[in-house]
Amino acid sequence: MIQAKGYAAIDAASPLQPYSFERRDPKDHDVVIDIQFAGICHSDIHTVRNEWGGAVYPIVPGHEIAGIVSKVGSKVSKYKVGDRVGVGCFVDSCRACKPCETDLEQFCQQQAAYTYNSTEMDRKTPTQGGYSNVIVVDENYVLRIPENLPLDQAAPLLCAGITLYSPLRQWQVQPGQKVAIVGMGGLGHMGVKLAHAMGAEVTVLSRTLRKQEDAKKLGATHFYATSDPETFTKLAGSFDLMINTVSDGIDWNAYLGLLTIDGAMVQVGVPEKPVPVHAFSLLLGRKRLAGSLIGGIKETQEMLDFCSQHNITCEIEKIAMQEVNQAYERVVKGDVHYRFVIDTATL
Repeated sequence: MIQAKGYAAIDAASPLQPYSFERRDPKDHDVVIDIQFAGICHSDIHTVRNEWGGAVYPIVPGHEIAGIVSKVGSKVSKYKVGDRVGVGCFVDSCRACKPCETDLEQFCQQQAAYTYNSTEMDRKTPTQGGYSNVIVVDENYVLRIPENLPLDQAAPLLCAGITLYSPLRQWQVQPGQKVAIVGMGGLGHMGVKLAHAMGAEVTVLSRTLRKQEDAKKLGATHFYATSDPETFTKLAGSFDLMINTVSDGIDWNAYLGLLTIDGAMVQVGVPEKPVPVHAFSLLLGRKRLAGSLIGGIKETQEMLDFCSQHNITCEIEKIAMQEVNQAYERVVKGDVHYRFVIDTATL
């Protein structure tokens, strides 16, 4: 077994704390990765605080992982020692169901093995995430990080990046289309960068104008405050695609009113409570309300290559592992520009 160290949640109420544990020895197709950086996703906080239910402690969070290959199994063909790699939200799947066979492993019908608070596909071995110094993953669930993307700024692409890239691709965003990004946080700012690189006319809808200057620098053409009721009158029927990144219980009916005929609103944020939607909000204008969940391995690699081509990375604040609990509080308050990334060397 490989001795590992990290930070873990011991229960829902306690701060994360130092934690020693074991990783399995690499099998024939496994890659051992020395973790260099791990992004902090808001879903890490929801999970360790058991706000979505289903938490099994202890939990080492982290599914935005970037590092260097330190060892490979005897039959590994995709990677070698020294390669720059990443791991996202899942580390295995059944590989036999229709979603897995069509590169949609995130929707595995047997449930993918998530990077933490889950088990491997044997349904026995617990998985632990990236707030640690080492991880062992099957080569087929490892991503190659292009040379021109700094590892610290690339780590959040493994969740925040693919979460926004996937709906932009699935709804086939084309140059000149009008795309709205709701929320300007860790997810939203990536949506601005990616949609702009695809040639869209990007509008940010945020509660206040506080982040307007940042949004314009990242590629937004327009920025509106949703706290101003005039925004919903002025922009009615404007957008081909809207991606809602916020997890607050906002009025989806009002936002659906901003779509053009056949426009779509894609939900990627996860509100704690159900959000009511009136049928007429969809019927009037033949509008679509949809959801999107990260991406499969093939699409995630495509996203990384797209980011490499367009020099897109995440805007980050790098922190020491010992600062993780303070960082959690700042994430909850929306006080981060725009993703915290843990330097695991500080372990």
